[in-house]
Amino acid sequence: QVQLVESGGGLVQAGGSLRLSCAASGRTFSSYAMGWFRQAPGKVREFVAAITWTGGTTHYADSVKGRFTISRGNAKNTVFLQMNSLEPEDTAVYYCAAAARLGPRGLRIGTTYDYWGQGTQVTVSS
Repeated sequence: QVQLVESGGGLVQAGGSLRLSCAASGRTFSSYAMGWFRQAPGKVREFVAAITWTGGTTHYADSVKGRFTISRGNAKNTVFLQMNSLEPEDTAVYYCAAAARLGPRGLRIGTTYDYWGQGTQVTVSS
């Protein structure tokens, strides 16, 4: 069993920053990529960012490009999301996910991912 554990969420004022972390534990596996998704109340889950483990290619949703940065940790299957210039619209539960391989629909689709964390709440006040 693989567990993904997120940390770093919290309450921040608009314009502030937060850094989310995600670490995998349990059964050893090799991920092709790791990503972040978010879900706001009453809305569907949406893609935020992803990074491939080999090569470090990054992908971002247009809504966060230039404000958020995804990066890999030194430990395998560890990923970070640096969030700057936060806006109230960024308020959501943020989920970390790991994909064992690249699916046909790409890294922006949730069904590509095999493992998910429990989520961490990010609240941005205006």
